[in-house]
Amino acid sequence: MEAAGTGTRTAARRQERRLQAPATLEKQRDRRRRGRLARRRIEEDQEEAVFREVVSFTPDPLPVRYYEKDTTRPISFYLSSLEELLAWTPDAEDGFNVALGPPECRQPPLSSRRPRTLMCHDMMGGYLDDKFIQGSATQTPYSFYHWQYIDIFVYFSHHTVTIPPVGWTNAAHRHGVCVLGTFITEWKDGERLCEAFLAGDERSYRAVADQLVLIAQFFRFDGWLINIENSLSLAAVGNVPHFLRYLTSQLHQQVPGGLVLWYDSVVSSGQLRWQDELNEQNRVFFDSCDGFFTNYNWREEHLERMLGQAGERLADVYVGVDVFARGNVVGGRFDTNKSLELIRKHGFSAALFAPGWVYECLEKGDFFQNQDKFWSLLERYLPTHSICSLPFVTSFCLGMGTRRVCYGQEEAVGPWYHPSAQEIQPLFGEHRLEGDGRGWVKTHCCLEDAWNGGSSLLIRGLIPPEVGTVAVRLFSLQVPVPPKIFLSLVYKLEGPSAVGVALELTTVDAGSCHVGGISALSAETSSRRSPRPLRVPPTKLAKWVGRCGQQLSGGWVQRCYEVNLRGCLLQDLFINFSRPPGSQKEENFICRLGELQVVDANSLLTPLPQVQAVTVSHVRWQPAASEREGGPAGLQLSCTLHWAYLLPRIRCFRIHCCRGSEGGSPGSRPLELGRPRLLGLAFVNRYRIVDLVVAAAEPGRDGRVEFLVEPVPKEGFLVPRAEWGRAAMLYSMPHT
Repeated sequence: MEAAGTGTRTAARRQERRLQAPATLEKQRDRRRRGRLARRRIEEDQEEAVFREVVSFTPDPLPVRYYEKDTTRPISFYLSSLEELLAWTPDAEDGFNVALGPPECRQPPLSSRRPRTLMCHDMMGGYLDDKFIQGSATQTPYSFYHWQYIDIFVYFSHHTVTIPPVGWTNAAHRHGVCVLGTFITEWKDGERLCEAFLAGDERSYRAVADQLVLIAQFFRFDGWLINIENSLSLAAVGNVPHFLRYLTSQLHQQVPGGLVLWYDSVVSSGQLRWQDELNEQNRVFFDSCDGFFTNYNWREEHLERMLGQAGERLADVYVGVDVFARGNVVGGRFDTNKSLELIRKHGFSAALFAPGWVYECLEKGDFFQNQDKFWSLLERYLPTHSICSLPFVTSFCLGMGTRRVCYGQEEAVGPWYHPSAQEIQPLFGEHRLEGDGRGWVKTHCCLEDAWNGGSSLLIRGLIPPEVGTVAVRLFSLQVPVPPKIFLSLVYKLEGPSAVGVALELTTVDAGSCHVGGISALSAETSSRRSPRPLRVPPTKLAKWVGRCGQQLSGGWVQRCYEVNLRGCLLQDLFINFSRPPGSQKEENFICRLGELQVVDANSLLTPLPQVQAVTVSHVRWQPAASEREGGPAGLQLSCTLHWAYLLPRIRCFRIHCCRGSEGGSPGSRPLELGRPRLLGLAFVNRYRIVDLVVAAAEPGRDGRVEFLVEPVPKEGFLVPRAEWGRAAMLYSMPHT
C-alpha cells in the first residue's frame, strides 16, 4: 500500500504488503525508513497521510505465531523447543508483545533483605484470554488486583520457554512488581533437550542463556524461573551451575533489577529428587543464581534446617506453597495462612503457587468475594511496598468491565477484558476503629459503575455517634515531591448520605518538611494533613482541570487541591469521611471513587509531543456477514496502524475511527456520519484493527475510513484533538 495525495488518488497503485522477517532489527529499520520516504513528502503538505487500497479477498498471510489464525488478532506466544529458542530473533511482529516500560520505582527495593512474596500464576495451561494483547470480550475473566502484597510475579506454563503475556507485565510493572518467565524441561523430551545444551562445552549453554537474556530484554520483563524437572547426566548437571552463573550475570548486565530463580527439583547428582528444602544436595544451584524456590511438601523442621543453609540470604529462599493443597502440605486453599505463618516465623520469602485456585475451583459468580477473602486471610503476613514516582494517577480500573466509560461518558456496552488497561490498585480490606470497633470502612472493586474505564472503587462504612470521622488508607507511597503538586479526587456518594468526603495525605518527617496550603488534623496526627479544596483551578492549569468543584455527568464530583511542599516525602493517601454538620446519629455511607491524581503541577505546563507518522499496513478484506447472507453489501477491514511517539510520556493510546458512510461492527447500530468511534486501547506504537465493518465502495467512487490515535499522557488528562495522529484510507472495488 502507498500513501497518496488527494490530487493523485486516481494514479495511486496498490503496493505489495508482505513483510518479510528481517535478519536483524537494523535491516528492518532501514527498509522501513526507505519505505516511508515517499510518504513523508505528502505528509508535510497535509494534516494526515492518505493511503490507497484496492479491495482484494486474497490477503498475504500473517505469521500464526503472532496472530490468531481466523481473526488476525495479535497474541502473546511461547516457544516449544530448543530449536525455536535458538532460532528466535526480534521481529517486527514481536512489537505488539513488548511491555510499556520497566517496573515503577518502589520502596523498599526488591534488593532489600525484607522477606518477599512471589506469586506463581499457573492456570489451565496458560495463554488463555490473557493471550489477546489488545483484549477480548471475555465475560468472566480471572483478574488479579492485590499487587501491593506481592513483589515478584511468575507466569508459568509447561511450554519450554514461557514468555509472559504483555498484559500481565504491564499491570505488574505499573505496581512496581517484577515479572519472570519460565524455562522448563520435563520428562524424556526434557532429558534430550538438556543433553543437547548442557552436556557439551560452554558455547552450547551460553547460546541458550544469551537467547533467554535477549528475550527478557526485548519484551521488557525481568528474568526467569529455571525449572529442570528431569534427570540429568553427570556431564549435564556439572554444567548447570556454570549455566546459571552465566545467565544471571548476563541478565544483570542487560536487565536492571533482573532475577534468575531455581526451582527445587534436580539435585547435584543429576537425579530428579525434590527436597522440599535448601540443603547440601541442591545448595550449588542456589549459590549460582538469585534465589531458590522450594517444592511444597515441607514441614517446620525443613524450615529450621534451612536457616543454617541460607545464612544471610534468608530472603532469597522462596518457600513454595501450593494453594491447591496437593500432596502432604501444611496449608492451602483458605488455610494458606497456616503456611505463611510458619514461613514468616523463620524469616523466609514465600512463593504462592496457583492462587488462581479461587477462580478455577470456586463459583465464578463469587470470584471477587472469594479472592478478597483469600488475600485478607494472608494480609498480616504480606508486607506491602510503596510506589515512589510521580505522576501517580489511577481510575481504579481492573482492566475489565461490562461497558467502557471515558470521563463519565459511556462509550460502549458489552464485556471486555484487557489486562494492560488495569490501573494502580489500592489496599483492599476492612478497617475498624480502635476501641469497640463500631466504626468501620471497607473497600471493594466494583464493575457496576465507572468514571474512566470499566470499574471503580466502592467504599462502604459506618461512622458511630461518638466519633466525627472515619478514614481509610488507600495507597502507601514514598514519593519525593516537587515544590508544588496538584491533586484531584473524583467521587460520588450513593443514596441519601450527606457525609463529607475529603482527601488526606501524610508526609514523612513533618518537623523538617515545610507544607503550604494544607492544615494539620490534630496534634496527635500532625503528619496526616487535609488539603483545602480549590473552588476554581489555578489559571495556568485551567485547560487541564477546568471541572474542579463541579458536579459532573453521572453524579460524579471532582475535588481539586494544590499543595506547596519543600523537602518532603509524600507517604500515604487517605480518604476521610465526616458526619454531616449537626448530625448525632450513626451514619452509614456508600462512596464510589472514580479517579485519584497526584501530579507535579509544572509537568502539566510541559508541551506534549504530537503523534506522528501514522501508517497503515497488513491489510485484509473480507465480505461482511450481511453480504454473505444476501443483505446490503459491506466489507470487513483488518489492518495494522503504526505511529511515532515517546512511550515514556504515555499512559496508553486510544484508537478511534471515522467512516465516510454508515457502518458498524457486527451487531451494532449504524454510526452518524464522521462521528469518531473508539476501537480499543494500545500500549505500544501499533494497533491491529480487526474486522471493522465499512460500506463497500460504489462503482467509480472511493470509500473512506479515517483512523485517529489519541495519546493519553501519564498525568491522565485529555489531549486536544489537534495533537492526535491521523491517517485515512481510500479504498475502491477492483475493476471487473
